[in-house]
Amino acid sequence: MNTHATPEQLKQNLQAVQDEIAQSAFKAGRQPSDVRLVAVSKYVDYPVCKALIEQGAQELGESRPQLLVSKAKAALADNLAVKWHQIGHLQTNKVRDVLPYAALIHSVDSIRLLDAISENLEKHFPEKPYQDILLEVNYEQEENKTGLDPDALFGVMEYALSLPRIRVCGLMTMGALGSSPEEARKTFAAVRQLRDKLQETFNTPLSELSMGMSHDFHEAILEGATMVRVGSRLFE
Repeated sequence: MNTHATPEQLKQNLQAVQDEIAQSAFKAGRQPSDVRLVAVSKYVDYPVCKALIEQGAQELGESRPQLLVSKAKAALADNLAVKWHQIGHLQTNKVRDVLPYAALIHSVDSIRLLDAISENLEKHFPEKPYQDILLEVNYEQEENKTGLDPDALFGVMEYALSLPRIRVCGLMTMGALGSSPEEARKTFAAVRQLRDKLQETFNTPLSELSMGMSHDFHEAILEGATMVRVGSRLFE
């Protein structure tokens, strides 16, 4: 991975990924605008993030809360228009730091974390009407991954809907560790079906599916992903 890619390299890589997203969307009978690219910037320092934004990236994803905060502050100082996504595991003691900057938290995986988000909004951010979140699903129930088991999902969803300043927008998942794109596609299909069942059960719209990374985002789009999280492909 080239963590010092030039602006021209970043521009070419970004365009190539966007073109592939469009092709996969058309193949799925969807419009390219139906799928958003979240550029995963955890691999690179802020100057490369800045260059990527200047080349057209509109949404960036960070795994570590402290890096999201520092990069978001720098982008604000540079008057850059960009949305930040918290895509990695979020500890409850980091919630207060992230809330002013995260447009979307992808990795909500417990009632405890829901409570921390809700309580911090009430105590510290009265000006922020709500926080958009996704519930993270560990569909394959891998021990080395965070995320909700499918059988716990419905209880956590019900609880989230009881919190007035939490807005559940959909689900996030990853393919199993070491899985092929074809194997990951089965997971993506199953999580889409879970999303559909949640919508029906709770009579609430869940428009977002954050699925697919650099090696399997094509399969994720075919199974309904509305956001793909691509990092390494952008920094080749």
